Amino acid sequence: MAARVTYKRKHTYRTRSNQVRKLRTPGGKLTIQYTNKRNGLRVCGDTQVPLQGIPRSRNTEFRGLSKRSRTVSRPYGGSLSHEAVRHRIMRSFFNEELKVIKAGATATRKGKKKVGGKKK
Repeated sequence: MAARVTYKRKHTYRTRSNQVRKLRTPGGKLTIQYTNKRNGLRVCGDTQVPLQGIPRSRNTEFRGLSKRSRTVSRPYGGSLSHEAVRHRIMRSFFNEELKVIKAGATATRKGKKKVGGKKK
């Protein structure tokens, strides 16, 4: 369709927010139809992987959705992927284990020094 059409609204520049489709009406007239912006995927905050179970929607529509459809039943569900949550849990667990090991090592060192001091 090479024919020219005119915008219906005041905004007359061809920007991302002013996209239109040319449309032929049943009467044979060529008009335009304003299109909405495409909806982006919700992605994980850590890994940037698309989140599963979260619908694609604009932010204003997303806020209107029920909580059930905005989230997944898991800690950080709806904002982090399952792999990112798993990684965080593992990291915190290993950090705690490291603290325990370090505390045990310092306690044994202190105990040996005291024992050595008593023998002298």
